[in-house]
Amino acid sequence: MNDTIIFGNWQGFKDKGLAPRELEATVLAAGDLTIKQIAKQMGVSPWTAKDRIDDAKHKLGMQRSIRGLAMEAYRRGIIAPLALALLIGTGHHDAPTPRRPATPRSYVQFRIARKVEDVSLAA
Repeated sequence: MNDTIIFGNWQGFKDKGLAPRELEATVLAAGDLTIKQIAKQMGVSPWTAKDRIDDAKHKLGMQRSIRGLAMEAYRRGIIAPLALALLIGTGHHDAPTPRRPATPRSYVQFRIARKVEDVSLAA
């Protein structure tokens, strides 16, 4: 039995927390496909593809975007770039260890402007 799913430059590993169809959708999403393209590749409707993506997002901690899903799956070792998987499989251990993606941070800057009226002090 095949325990991996390969699409483009990504490989997904079964039995790491996602159902096979969720893993397939996640690997396709990591390949930078849209929901419609994922649906076509999987042979399902766009709604079903979105459901598989949403189920995978939920299992991996409610990621807000497809990119977030792919990053979390990569961080957990559920998916890997195919070139990295091939290097590991051939015994080459010179490949860099995957790093945890930086946590996105957003900053909001605003300026408070006050209108000051010239009030003369009359005695």
